[in-house]
Amino acid sequence: MAEKIIMVADARAPALAVPDTLETPTGLLADALGRPLHDLRISVTDRCNFRCVYCMPKEVFDKDYAYLPHAALLNFEEIARVARLFVAHGVEKIRLTGGEPLLRKNLERLVEQLRAIETPSGRPLDLTLTTNGSLLARKAQTLKDAGLDRVTVSLDAIDDAVFKRMNDVDFAVADVLAGIDAAHTAGLGPIKVNMVVKGGMNDDQILPMARHFKGTPAILRFIEYMDVGASNGWNMTEVVPSSEVVRRISADMPLEPIVANYAGETAQRWRYVDGGGEVGMISSVTQAFCHDCSRIRLSTEGKLYTCLFATRGHDLRELLRGGRTDQEMQTAIARLWRARADRYSETRTVNTAGLSPRAASAQKIEMSYIGG
Repeated sequence: MAEKIIMVADARAPALAVPDTLETPTGLLADALGRPLHDLRISVTDRCNFRCVYCMPKEVFDKDYAYLPHAALLNFEEIARVARLFVAHGVEKIRLTGGEPLLRKNLERLVEQLRAIETPSGRPLDLTLTTNGSLLARKAQTLKDAGLDRVTVSLDAIDDAVFKRMNDVDFAVADVLAGIDAAHTAGLGPIKVNMVVKGGMNDDQILPMARHFKGTPAILRFIEYMDVGASNGWNMTEVVPSSEVVRRISADMPLEPIVANYAGETAQRWRYVDGGGEVGMISSVTQAFCHDCSRIRLSTEGKLYTCLFATRGHDLRELLRGGRTDQEMQTAIARLWRARADRYSETRTVNTAGLSPRAASAQKIEMSYIGG
């Protein structure tokens, strides 16, 4: 049997180049396709206590898997410094991800440091976090007190047996729901609940999930099963298009489309005709939204990725720990973003032309490392 190569961490990332001529950020940075830089996603750990089949399957992330050493991870002061560099360039929203970010010890201290950062206009940042919900019940109030605005919780089924099959660690739905309730009580809203839909595995949960969250403060969002990395064995036949999700829900509980909250919003918004709330569809496979993507990602050990489907990162940690000034790093970041022309989802068939599915996906970094 041929060995399967999984590129979990990215040892090939070159250091960002610092141009000879330095510049002062204007907050109006745009990439090669005219897309602004508004969102920074920060992965604070490569560890997770779930083994979801579409993200960290047990056959790859087993008990012998070697995670990044602690010394390699950016500390909270380094992360906050990087965040300030990006805010100067126009970033208005920061999302903490992982792995499972609540596994990072004393995460609320980082939240406090990020909360202290203001945009050039003096407005507070939109500070959010994505979690599997396993530790949320005990940490929601602490996170809110530290300055977190809201959370997004991953939940792939409302049926316990299906959910346990998805997370593969026997974690119960009731415990995630308890975390969602705690987040609502703490004021971490509006809460979004993300369901990754994998055909033949949990697509029978579309209607039960919709019924459960209809009429609640949470906004349920359905995510098409994506070809991120190589560990999940992605196959297009397992993708349930968002149009099919809408069809199934609307046949039982009629939906109507509503306008986006802002340019670059990943989810297409729908609401129940009877006023029972809102659902979202994230269609990165069948209806790519690359054209207005404003996101950049920082891995847990300081590599920058200009696309979720990136094949290579750019090492910012070397500059960060090499005595470089803020202006030098800001100039390097500006140069990287201006050269950005990523639109993987829009050119999926072109990017993979001539490659086997395994070869095409093996070139991409894993979502558990880069952050979703």
